[in-house]
Amino acid sequence: MSTEPEAYLSYKPFVPASAKVKELTFLPVFMGVILGIIFGASSLYLALKVGITVSASIPVAVLSITLFRAFSKVFKLPGATILQNNIVQTTGSAGESIAFGVAVTMPALLILGYNMEIGRTMLVAILGGLLGVLMMIPLRWALIVKGHGELTYPEGTACAEVLIVGEKGGTSARTVFTGFGVGLLYKFLNVGMKLWNDVPEKILSWYKGGHFSTEVSPELLGVGYIIGTRVSMIMAGGGVLSALVLTPAIVLFGSGLKEPLFPATKLISEMSIHEIWSSYVLYIGAGAVAAGGIISLFQSLPTIIRSITAGLKGMEGTSASARKVVKVPRTEKDIPMSIVIGGVALLILAIWAAPVLKMNLLGAVLIVVFGFLFVLVASRITGEIGSSSSPISGMTVATLLLTCLIFVMIGWVGIDYRVTALSIAAIVCIAASNGGTTSQDLKTGFLVGATPKSQQIALLIGVLTSAIVIGYTLLLLNDASTIYAKRSFPNVTFDTTNLAKEKVGGPEGSRDPAEYSVLQLTQPQNGISVGKYLVDGSGHISYLVDPGINGVLKTRDNGVKVQKYDAPKARLMSLIIDGILTQKLPWGLVLLGVFIAIVLEMSGIAALPFAVGVYLPLSASTPIMFGGLVRFLVEKTSKKKKTVEEAESAPGVLLSSGLIAGGSIAGIGIAILSIKEDWGAALDFSKSFPLAAADWFSYVPFTLMMIFVFLVGREFLLKR
Repeated sequence: MSTEPEAYLSYKPFVPASAKVKELTFLPVFMGVILGIIFGASSLYLALKVGITVSASIPVAVLSITLFRAFSKVFKLPGATILQNNIVQTTGSAGESIAFGVAVTMPALLILGYNMEIGRTMLVAILGGLLGVLMMIPLRWALIVKGHGELTYPEGTACAEVLIVGEKGGTSARTVFTGFGVGLLYKFLNVGMKLWNDVPEKILSWYKGGHFSTEVSPELLGVGYIIGTRVSMIMAGGGVLSALVLTPAIVLFGSGLKEPLFPATKLISEMSIHEIWSSYVLYIGAGAVAAGGIISLFQSLPTIIRSITAGLKGMEGTSASARKVVKVPRTEKDIPMSIVIGGVALLILAIWAAPVLKMNLLGAVLIVVFGFLFVLVASRITGEIGSSSSPISGMTVATLLLTCLIFVMIGWVGIDYRVTALSIAAIVCIAASNGGTTSQDLKTGFLVGATPKSQQIALLIGVLTSAIVIGYTLLLLNDASTIYAKRSFPNVTFDTTNLAKEKVGGPEGSRDPAEYSVLQLTQPQNGISVGKYLVDGSGHISYLVDPGINGVLKTRDNGVKVQKYDAPKARLMSLIIDGILTQKLPWGLVLLGVFIAIVLEMSGIAALPFAVGVYLPLSASTPIMFGGLVRFLVEKTSKKKKTVEEAESAPGVLLSSGLIAGGSIAGIGIAILSIKEDWGAALDFSKSFPLAAADWFSYVPFTLMMIFVFLVGREFLLKR
């Protein structure tokens, strides 16, 4: 492509500006909403497990093309235009970006000892999502139109290619549907019916502290295939450092200690591998992730400065009058600037006024400043390297660090300001994530000849619908895996006068119908850890409410294993807030992680994916590595080298997108079923299947799935 700044003047979109083509109609918006909810829910599930998501635009576009063709044949309806299919993918893409922002921030409330209320979660998702769309609108001319020829927007360009090929008669969604079906069935047989162990693990008796484990899941295999061989291997390298270097080193040097080593409260010699990981390695990983995110942000500093300069200059030419255009063509019509400014002002007032956010005027001002800055940066970086590689986490960490430091300078320290700081970071994170996705969608629309105003309206609808469903999905996943564990502290009593009432939930609730007072400990008291507790009428603690997200318990009192969600990025946010505002962070461990990240960058290796591998359990990194290895074999044995656009919509990538969606949706469905104890027990066939308990057998179906992905990737199966 030409890099001349006037490249946009000679570009001709696929659909001319003068053409009158159906675009923003009910059915495409409705289909986009449904697909956005599905892919948003699956992205949320994925982000809670491993802290990353993948772009949903291309699979949504492929599904839209095929579904509309099916409708036209079955119901004798006119086929969809390319612009209607573009509206579907535009509306549907909002769910994935909001899901990421919600998953990496809001679960931190649970870790800090607060309730994760539906009102707060939905409000943050809606406010951040709407801000991301509105703040991107005045930047469209500078980044998308004038930046054409300079900013490639690789995923947005690939999505435009898919839509154009679909308009000409190509592109089948059979591959995505097949992946969805395989992922759904595999996950149901594995986690639902428990026909094989979902996380086989081997403790190395000859190497104290060393262990190897793999979560044999379709969604993580799909993630590894999509992010590629190099990134997946770097991430697995971090997992190897955590499981086979750091944990054994802690055991080796700490097993002879006669007193607990801070921050743990037990002797290292008495701790399990998981306890060592959560007490020590987790903080090392947090330091590495924070450093990796900040380093990636600094590496993008030239781009950030160019983005701010170009964006502010470009805004001068945003209006039609400034461009000396007498009649604005359809392809240049945006939502009016008066509505954008008024909408942002109303959102800021809502942020300030909402009691649930515990926001003040300074917080609202910081959201405006950081929000616009990082929407601009995310949009620009998405144009250069794509949305999947955009360092949104680093921007969120930077926002949180700067916010907390500002709070410290003006004396706002202590637990009372933690929710305010987290709310600022959450809204900015969601705005930046959605701003990058919005710019990518608008680039696709620019290439195919869409009306920007129609896309912007579709995005606003997608934000509102996805935010509502994602909020409920987040709470559902947490509640379904929450364990009510019996606890007794006979020498400690609490005043229950002003406490809310609640009954025991989950399967435990069927055995205890009594009502208890809810105690939220946001700081340790009398040797009792931070968390949620149920207190009886005499003021004594009866239950620990161990959350499904970041909970420490893995098994219910009746011996049933429960799937927990690590939410790694949310844990990082909680550590930063707690460490700065309450000065409780074990800085020695954190700094170990910081210098690990620095050493990697000095060696020419991207620190952030490696740090994520250190931060996650090894079981999460290994299936991603296997997915990357399958991608390597596909590309190594393929005779034809694909372009970037072809690689983004290749059969293996589409199948992997289906595996992610199918496996994640099955995981959500199984979580719903597990709320009722008898439903989960009825599905459990592990006792009827002798090989279910054998760890080696878990690798048999997982290997078969890898072979299937390879065959589809090489187009030996499901040929186009």
